[in-house]
Amino acid sequence: MGRLGWRVMTAAALAALSVGAVAGCGGAASGGSKPPSAQGRAGLPAQQPGQSFYVSDQTSAARELARTTGSEARTLTRIADQPSALWLGGQDARAKAEDLTVRAAAAGRTALIVAYDIPHRDCGRFSAGGAADATAYRAWIDQLAAGLADRAAWVILEPDAVAHTLDSCGVTAAAAAERYGLLMYAVRELKKQPKVRVYLDAGNAGWLKDLDRLAGALRAAGIAEADGFSVNVSNFYTTDQSSAYGDRLSGLLDGKHYVIDTSRNGNGPLGDRDWCNPSGRALGETPTTATGRPGADAYLWIKNPGESDGDCGRGEPKAGDFWLPYALGLARG
Repeated sequence: MGRLGWRVMTAAALAALSVGAVAGCGGAASGGSKPPSAQGRAGLPAQQPGQSFYVSDQTSAARELARTTGSEARTLTRIADQPSALWLGGQDARAKAEDLTVRAAAAGRTALIVAYDIPHRDCGRFSAGGAADATAYRAWIDQLAAGLADRAAWVILEPDAVAHTLDSCGVTAAAAAERYGLLMYAVRELKKQPKVRVYLDAGNAGWLKDLDRLAGALRAAGIAEADGFSVNVSNFYTTDQSSAYGDRLSGLLDGKHYVIDTSRNGNGPLGDRDWCNPSGRALGETPTTATGRPGADAYLWIKNPGESDGDCGRGEPKAGDFWLPYALGLARG
């Protein structure tokens, strides 16, 4: 198991899905659009009572819902009315982060963001891309941090980036050391913003087996200064499996807390290697900070449910494209 098996999108696909000045998986609306109303539907998602995180009306599911009617629309609201993360990579990170967090602050909620621009991203696979080099990445992080400013946000930092230095990706020792330094820089710069939490990605329960080695890599990447780590991003392992994995890793990291991506884990994995649009999967627990698990800070929808993992050889949409039949399957599951 090397990859997360989801792959959001290439930079070109991100641009293609942009709305106004905003792009990305589950992008926020561009500046100047009306913010979502707390009054509910009428084309806009509600900010649900007791929910900590911001529900954007510009996620891929929300945009699809605007074009959907009847029973399919009612089913799709199970996705569109829940908060899911905005994936940021490439250009305009500052403007996109500012736009989303301003809207979230106006609604009294916390924004969810994935920082996804590490150089040599995804080993050149479905989500290949990222910053051109270390200097460009540090500048990108500076812009992201400026966009967050003093507004509340939880940032999932670079899915795959640490785990790929330890798997079959073939990252050299020198490249791994550079990557760890960049991740540490990102943690420090983002944590300068007073209301930002940072969770450094730590793979999933079916990927790396040597957790001592993984813990060492996370320490080199700045986990001590982060709020914790993320597990199961865009994967399907159950909450119990992911929590057990998180607890084991936490025990090697001085009790660091973690967040679990529950966006598609309702039925667990189809198999350890069947990560690409597996059939019969379901939505998991809705996003919440009330996990009842001492080490788990939140269940989050980090992957945007309904977005394809890529063309798995069966004619599926490319990575990151919203796929209504699959989304409805998740919601019905």
